Amino acid sequence: MANTYAVIPAAGTGSRMGAKTKKQYLQLDGWPVLAHTLKIFEKSPTISGVVLVVGEQEVEWCRQQIVERYGFNKVLVVVPGGNHRQHSVYNGLLALAAQDEDIVMVHDGARPLITEEILSKAAEAALDKAAVVVAVPAKDTIKVIDGQSRVVSTPPRERLWQVQTPQVFNYRLLLRAYQHAKENDFLGTDDASLVEYLGHSVYIVPGNYENIKITTPEDMLLAESILQRRREQCE
Repeated sequence: MANTYAVIPAAGTGSRMGAKTKKQYLQLDGWPVLAHTLKIFEKSPTISGVVLVVGEQEVEWCRQQIVERYGFNKVLVVVPGGNHRQHSVYNGLLALAAQDEDIVMVHDGARPLITEEILSKAAEAALDKAAVVVAVPAKDTIKVIDGQSRVVSTPPRERLWQVQTPQVFNYRLLLRAYQHAKENDFLGTDDASLVEYLGHSVYIVPGNYENIKITTPEDMLLAESILQRRREQCE
């Protein structure tokens, strides 16, 4: 039976946050953002193990102050990232001792509001489709512009989805996609774009609008509000 693993890239600098501390280590409701993310994967029965990818100078600190301090036993290894997210994820895949038939999720370390229900649905879909991404329908009308900021087209909104993470794949397929991208000097915008570049279809799994990526100070306020509401619902 296939196992499901997670690669969690958290090596970004978070420049748009405007804080001295990287966004993944900022305190959110008493815990670092990254710890909130890891907690979901730790508790999920869907997940067999996690590879955490952080900045090269942060590996030992993160192992001690995040993984050991908060008791994340499913974190198999902490590895250094690269210059781009794509390089960081590839490092994580190479560090993962998975079988060809296993499933691997790639999830942003700065998305601490993912739910176990979505993890489970995405993993189940990946077993069937081999390549799925969690996404939500676009709420706003999207315009395509040219180099002079002139609108050239308006795609039908009902066909547009905002892609989130996790993005979930058959392990062999994703590793092959990353190797193919490296051989061809292709830099994609997300993991799915590499699988698409390889020529494989990718499918949508409906997600949740609350699964935000922490990027700006306003996102921290929204995340705190969501966590508080979730606590109240459980009481």
